[in-house]
Amino acid sequence: MEDLDIKDKILKGSQELFMKYGVRSISMDDIARHLSVSKKTLYQHFTDKEEIVTQVSQTHLDRITNQMDGLREEAENAIDELAKISVCIKQNMEDMNPSLLFDLQKYHPKAWSVWMEHKNKYIYESVVRNLKQGIEDGHFRAEIKTEIIATTRLLMIEVVFDERIFPKDKFNLMEMQSEIFDHFVYGICTEKGRKLYQKYKENQHSESIPK
Repeated sequence: MEDLDIKDKILKGSQELFMKYGVRSISMDDIARHLSVSKKTLYQHFTDKEEIVTQVSQTHLDRITNQMDGLREEAENAIDELAKISVCIKQNMEDMNPSLLFDLQKYHPKAWSVWMEHKNKYIYESVVRNLKQGIEDGHFRAEIKTEIIATTRLLMIEVVFDERIFPKDKFNLMEMQSEIFDHFVYGICTEKGRKLYQKYKENQHSESIPK
């Protein structure tokens, strides 16, 4: 049990560092120092940094999956689900370093493959399901091609992490994801859907204002 606690502590502490500073700039020494443990302790539980990065990625994506599944179950309809997701995006992106995905893609192929599988399977299927539900409810335009729109949505998620296009000294990651998400939603909605989405967003805003 103690070993499991230490391993979880290492994964949690590593994720904190990766989210704040990116992956490439963080060494095993940095992780050990952050957790106030020896490097020997790290290597007792993980082969190398690659294994830590991969397991942190898997744990993070598992948590996101559970979170999204919960939102889907709570949602009244496809529009409500998207409104809830927009809040979730803001929360998850608030403290994330923009270089995170780029670092995984370039320097950690195993972790990148975990992200790609999650994106190409779970996120893609979730978007397609939501689109079909929204079309049936009359909230999304009936003529949209679900597979094309879902694929485009995946690209939109990734592009904001590309600092060649959106330099981090000029653009805020959370604001970009939020802006692009709203653009996506308004683009697929019928007039009925747009009004409902706006209503949900206004309710969220009023609930977030301190009383």
